[in-house]
Amino acid sequence: MARRFPLAGLLRLRHAEQDRAAAELAAANGRVRDAADARIAARRTLADAEGSTVVRDAATLSAVAAARASTRGMLEELDAVAKTRRADADAAQTTYNAARRAALGLEKLEDQHDREEAAADLRTEQAALDEIAARSRAEGGAR
Repeated sequence: MARRFPLAGLLRLRHAEQDRAAAELAAANGRVRDAADARIAARRTLADAEGSTVVRDAATLSAVAAARASTRGMLEELDAVAKTRRADADAAQTTYNAARRAALGLEKLEDQHDREEAAADLRTEQAALDEIAARSRAEGGAR
């Protein structure tokens, strides 16, 4: 009977850490996409406002200038948010890679253990078969 992998508990822990890191990476990538979408929407708003406004007086000109300045300020803020979120996603990727590496090393050890146990089981089975065959020959020759 095959022995259980002695580091199975640690391997389960490493898989749990890897799953947690993968979830954090997915969330970070989602936040990066959200920031990019908001930036695209703000750029569209700015482009739409620039082409569709007819300026007839000073008040309208002031309002258009204020709206453009506000939108540009919002774009700068969105750029900063996107940069921060990209850095967070990069950190999450690094954490995931480290967790995957830790699990992979243990998975290789588990595979090696399983192969060694299977080979030991086959040797035991072969020894039993050889013993049965030797008995059969001995009993056949004694008749």
